[in-house]
Amino acid sequence: MVDAEQSPGRGAAGDPVADNALSAVAVPGLAQGTAIVGATGMPKVSASFIWLLVLSTFGLYLAFIAPVGISLAVRVEQLDPQHPEYLGYIIGVGSIVALVSIPLVGVISDGTRSRLGRRRPFILIGSLIGFASLIVMASAPSIAVLGVGWALAQLGFGNALTGLVNVTADRLPESQRGRVSGFTGFVQLVAPVVGVGLAAGFVTNNFLLFLVPGLIGVALGLVFVVFARGDDARGLAPAARLSWKSVLPKYVFDPRQYPAFAWNWLGRFLVYFALSLSTTFTTFYFAQRAGTTIAEIAGLFAIASIAGIGAAAIGALGGGILSDRLHRRRIFVLIACVIFAAGAVILALAPDMTVVIIGFVVINLGTGIFSAVDQAIVLDILPERDVNAGRFVGINQLALQIGQSVAPITAPAFLLIGATGGQQNYGVLFLLAAVCTVAGGSIIFVKVTGSQ
Repeated sequence: MVDAEQSPGRGAAGDPVADNALSAVAVPGLAQGTAIVGATGMPKVSASFIWLLVLSTFGLYLAFIAPVGISLAVRVEQLDPQHPEYLGYIIGVGSIVALVSIPLVGVISDGTRSRLGRRRPFILIGSLIGFASLIVMASAPSIAVLGVGWALAQLGFGNALTGLVNVTADRLPESQRGRVSGFTGFVQLVAPVVGVGLAAGFVTNNFLLFLVPGLIGVALGLVFVVFARGDDARGLAPAARLSWKSVLPKYVFDPRQYPAFAWNWLGRFLVYFALSLSTTFTTFYFAQRAGTTIAEIAGLFAIASIAGIGAAAIGALGGGILSDRLHRRRIFVLIACVIFAAGAVILALAPDMTVVIIGFVVINLGTGIFSAVDQAIVLDILPERDVNAGRFVGINQLALQIGQSVAPITAPAFLLIGATGGQQNYGVLFLLAAVCTVAGGSIIFVKVTGSQ
């Protein structure tokens, strides 16, 4: 057992600790006086720790993703109803902000030495910046200011949520990764639905539209910061001094050194590219198919989203728990992607709103399975977990952020393919999403070694 008084990189006899070994003081969230022998021998976390983590994840997603579900679309329609494609540009530019900031904040948090540990300060700061961004979006007088507000939301909420992911990389043993990823994946899907449901009742008041989900979400999001204890990082060895010269190389890695991580990154990028293609314009698609406005379709969209909760629950919780029990992960990812693709095809070819809702629910089922199991795979194969977990979690998040940046920006071009009578061709987006999702899942299933 490693003595908490020793330096993180040395064993009791002065020998280097094996790869992935962690000292007790290097692990945020450990109870005081607890020590561990290494990443493969990490003790299970407590139920209270898990529920604090899950509740904070739910809260931050509630505040962060509700604007994507309905609030941003409402504001775009208010500010420039003739150009719905501006929504894609806003979301894409915001993702670029997250793309640049998340790996940087991950590297900084790896080297942070504070009474609140390495991760909690960034969860706190990010939550506060995120809440300020909601005020900016609610009061935005133009599309440009609305875009600035969403960029601030990505900077704040994006880094706060990544801080929670960093905690899971620091703390979770392999035997709990699928289960906990299932719980957090489930709430990531449920939170936007709850947020849309809350926001739908306030579409005539911009401030309430953003701030009701925002206030509730941030309050819940900070419970981990307030109540998680035992991660004082002031006793850790001082971190290396950072400079632009030393930070920039940390945005990349050698895929030959970590091939499993690299292949999973590529597969994850394709899946999130597809997910962003199929979800960014969902509210506009619903409104076009129903022949009405987004504000008028908000109630129906909320009902459809609620219908997806059950599918998401089955996918995320079932997939996560089964992947732990069966010691299999990659096959669940492949199944998730095939299910998602089937839902996307149904949406593309749906003859009426009933079939549209069925396709929407099927997509939720596939997304739920993927969100839980892929996150567990990431934790299984994460390189340099002992000293650079934040860096590699940040690099892994680039797959999501680049996918979410590229998809909304390129989507308007696809919407014009075969468009007639002023109607956007959303079916092309859904069919492309189906192809990319199956490709991504196949890469992970075939190429990712080091996970079951």
